[in-house]
Amino acid sequence: MAEEKQSGFNAREALFYHETIRPGKIEIIASKPMATQRDLALAYSPGVAAPVEAIAQNPQDAARYTARSNLVAVISNGTAILGLGNLGALASKPVMEGKAVLFKRFADVDSIDLELDTEDPEAFINAVALMEPSFGGINLEDIAAPECFIIEQALREKMNIPVMHDDQHGTAIISAAGLINACHLTGRKLEDVRMVVNGAGASALACTALIKAMGVRHENVIVCDRAGPIYPGRENVDQWKSAHAVETPHRSLEEALEGADVFLGLSAAGALKPEWVEKMADRPIIFAMANPTPEIMPDEAKAVRPDAIIATGRSDFPNQVNNVLGFPFIFRGALDVQATAINEEMKIAAAKAIAELARERVPEEVAAAYGVTHQFGEEYIIPAPFDPRLMEVVSSAVAKAAMDTGVAQAQIEDFDAYRHELKARLNPTTGALTNIYEMARNNPKRMVFAEAEEDVALRAAIQFRDYGYGEPILVGRTEKVREKLVELAVDDPDDWIIENSAVSDKVPAMVDYLYKRLQRRGYTERDVGRMVNQERNVFAALLVALGHGDGMVSGLTRTFAQTAREVARVIDPKPGATQFGIHMMIGKNQTTFLADTTINERPSAAQLAHIAKETATVARRMGHEPRVAFMSYSTFGNPSGQWLANIRDAVALLDADDTVDFEYEGEMAPDAALNRKVMDLYPFSRLSGPANVLVMPGLQSANLSAKLLRELGGETTIGPMMIGSEKPVQIAPMTSIAPDVLTLAVLASAGVLG
Repeated sequence: MAEEKQSGFNAREALFYHETIRPGKIEIIASKPMATQRDLALAYSPGVAAPVEAIAQNPQDAARYTARSNLVAVISNGTAILGLGNLGALASKPVMEGKAVLFKRFADVDSIDLELDTEDPEAFINAVALMEPSFGGINLEDIAAPECFIIEQALREKMNIPVMHDDQHGTAIISAAGLINACHLTGRKLEDVRMVVNGAGASALACTALIKAMGVRHENVIVCDRAGPIYPGRENVDQWKSAHAVETPHRSLEEALEGADVFLGLSAAGALKPEWVEKMADRPIIFAMANPTPEIMPDEAKAVRPDAIIATGRSDFPNQVNNVLGFPFIFRGALDVQATAINEEMKIAAAKAIAELARERVPEEVAAAYGVTHQFGEEYIIPAPFDPRLMEVVSSAVAKAAMDTGVAQAQIEDFDAYRHELKARLNPTTGALTNIYEMARNNPKRMVFAEAEEDVALRAAIQFRDYGYGEPILVGRTEKVREKLVELAVDDPDDWIIENSAVSDKVPAMVDYLYKRLQRRGYTERDVGRMVNQERNVFAALLVALGHGDGMVSGLTRTFAQTAREVARVIDPKPGATQFGIHMMIGKNQTTFLADTTINERPSAAQLAHIAKETATVARRMGHEPRVAFMSYSTFGNPSGQWLANIRDAVALLDADDTVDFEYEGEMAPDAALNRKVMDLYPFSRLSGPANVLVMPGLQSANLSAKLLRELGGETTIGPMMIGSEKPVQIAPMTSIAPDVLTLAVLASAGVLG
């Protein structure tokens, strides 16, 4: 339960997440066309014979003709699943699928999970070793000690591809990076620090080995297990622990900590007592990495030692030791040079690169898009997990170390070009959206769900609350909504705010407010009363307008146009703003913003210029440097026509606006804005690359384009996202599923859409 509370969701929502859309978290898709008979003949027989023969003659060609060089197997036997223990191979599958997702999300590494149903190390080793031709690397996961040591060592000796047990080395690399920076801040040298390690499992021993390889002296490190310090001759100490035994008079963790510079814990909650921290050296360094509850809570440590630098494994405290900072990029670099191993030099290179990145100034665009707002200091010794620079910095360092140590089978000639390629592999939108979700969680709001009797809306509302984004206000018939809450197995169906216009004491004030707005538009007070009581979008919008909620989401039971009309009776645009909608089309490596796709049928030049500026702002908040193209059937006047003047005038308005700080160009046909070959025909164009913000000339073309792309393009679509309303209002498509509604609710709550 503690872990559920920390994460902001419960088992029901986790199960629903894994079950919906399609079971699990991964799928395999073809990377080549498969539409025609010729495609199939090239993909299989007889076309496949040519690469088969080429690889047989030169095994290195597997990297040219197959997916192997970008394919990692995530393998476990389920003997040490997270903090849950030995639950078996099959039970580990959700975790391994999750690890595969992280590989793809953070480093564009394809990954397949494999669960081996054996606790026999020899059987496990033999099974994995036989799969070497299939994969470019092996990520071992959640295997209990001491078997994990035996398995990893044997596979590294048997296999000619990178093998890494991330539970050991991932934690070691990130904690080593943090230690480098903590020592930097406190004026210590690694070779001089006195360290106490509490815990002698796989992760703790791997951390100990790596920090020693980086310069911490063996005799300065005391490793403790449940029985206390490990020293030569102590009974019941296996060969892996005994490798770190040192002569010491200390026989308890408390004694060992007296005067120590560093505590590194991978043990159990509460293992480090505040009174023991008091006895440590000046400016102590504390890595309390037990999860979900650390060996000591940061506030407890700070209470007795305000000068301490503290890191944990948790995201809700500064300096999170998170393996996702390392393993995706370590494998990325190793795969790109076809490394035969991940050696100590590559791990050290990764740790140093991560440490150096934390010391660099955070660029404004990274801070704005990803929420990386800290600068190097006691509460920022480890980079944020979603810092997009990790990809290029860490992967490059690992690749270079592989080349320098002779384990690389391919060479990178131009590292500047390589870093650029790495940066282009990922779509920054995903990281920016993650930060927006965090922003919403850190500043929860009251969100009105106007159609709470609909399963989709109610599921989204439940997730909004369970994930900690704020308090949902459910609009609907009280008993009907409560029945559905019971059906969806919420723990506390009576503890939800349900607003029912038929019985609400807020209705008289709502009628009075709305009648004053509409009385000169032909509505009688009776008309307004009926509207408030019978139209849920009006009632929901009034809740927001009168301060009973901070924003609203609707759209599941009415067309966009009808919902927008109903909301507009209550809520106005921002002063001086043009209301419009953006569809955000998220592809694998790029995101395109289309506007206005919802409201303005034939926008004026001033409206087009305004839409361009506001959409560019949204694009920047999503991690993109905006390149705006004003869309048309004509490219720079060819062919000519009568609908070009407002587009040209919009460009002229931006030309005269000194505040514009983004690239823009128009009028342009789509291929001139998006296809580099066509762009080259117009060398005078002001766009440095394909446009990512497309300002459409009218509602018909905009809405058609957005819906065609959504249905035919196979890309993730968010939106339409409403911009320019006086209050945060989002209107979901009628075909939305719960995650779509949740995303719009979070965007409204976070206030990033203006």
